[in-house]
Amino acid sequence: MNKADKLTVVAELTETFKANNFVYLADTTGLSANQTNKLRRMLFERGVEMRMVKNTLLRIAMEDSGKDFGALKDALKGTTCVLTSESQKTPAESIKDFRGATQSVVLKGAWIDNAVFLGDDQLATLVKLKTKEDVIGEIIGLLQSPIKNVIGGLQASGPQKIGGLIKALEERN
Repeated sequence: MNKADKLTVVAELTETFKANNFVYLADTTGLSANQTNKLRRMLFERGVEMRMVKNTLLRIAMEDSGKDFGALKDALKGTTCVLTSESQKTPAESIKDFRGATQSVVLKGAWIDNAVFLGDDQLATLVKLKTKEDVIGEIIGLLQSPIKNVIGGLQASGPQKIGGLIKALEERN
């Protein structure tokens, strides 16, 4: 790879890092060519981009992106592929699903919205992370719960009870 090609790769990676808040690093050393193609196909279907990159170029792109990848740079040893996605969980779920019973793909680390997760033992934690949509749904559910309880109570008590409540409220004023 000549210097111009390296500069192009660094520029592309830098833009990828600027555009993504979810970056995973994995080691696929033990995979055959067929297994690698199968992994790439599965990742593509799930909207995850996979790219094999030299560690030195990856380190330069991380620094040029303006983001603080912190200790994730320490994971840049051996074979490294970069996984990026619009979803914070999809790469972790994909690695878990692909692995099955074997440890063929090893998670080196992940950078999720400025949080660094190092090591393959963090895969279970990353799979369990709640997405932004999940958290918003839970908050809406919590906000709706008291309103549903009041409406349910009013509907169950019948018209006599509602009339009594209205009369009591009028007397307070």
